[in-house]
Amino acid sequence: MNTLIFRTVAPYLSALMLLFSVFVLLRGHNEPGGGFIGGLIAVSAFAIYGIGCGVSAVRRAMKFHPMSIAASGLLLAVVSVLPSLFLNQPAMTSQWLAVPFLGTKIDLSTPLFFDIGVYLVVVGAISSIALSLEERAD
Repeated sequence: MNTLIFRTVAPYLSALMLLFSVFVLLRGHNEPGGGFIGGLIAVSAFAIYGIGCGVSAVRRAMKFHPMSIAASGLLLAVVSVLPSLFLNQPAMTSQWLAVPFLGTKIDLSTPLFFDIGVYLVVVGAISSIALSLEERAD
C-alpha cells in the first residue's frame, strides 16, 4: 500500500491528525476526549507517517525517544497529583490557578496537566511499540 499518492498525502494527513489530537486533548476534561483518546489519535498519525515515509522519518520527526516521552508524561501525571496532597486534600482534587496572558486570564488546572501526562504516556509507549513492529516488518 506504499503508493506514490499515499507517500505524498501521509505527511499532510499526519499533521492534520496531530493537530486534531491536541484539540481532543484540550477539550477532553469537559467533553468527550482527553489524554488517552488524543494520544491514540497522535499515535495513529505517527503510524500513517511511518507507513508512508519510513520508520527513520518518524524517529526524526519525534525528536525524542518514545520511551523518554512516556517517562516524562508519567512524571507530569504524578506531579499533577502533588498540589492537592500539599494542601491536605484528597489525592487528585482539582486545583486551579488563573495566570495572566496577553491581557486576559487563563485558568490552569491540575486535571489539564494530568491529561497532558496521560497523552504523553500513550504517545510514547504505543508509538514505541508501533515503531518496533514497523521496523520488523521492513
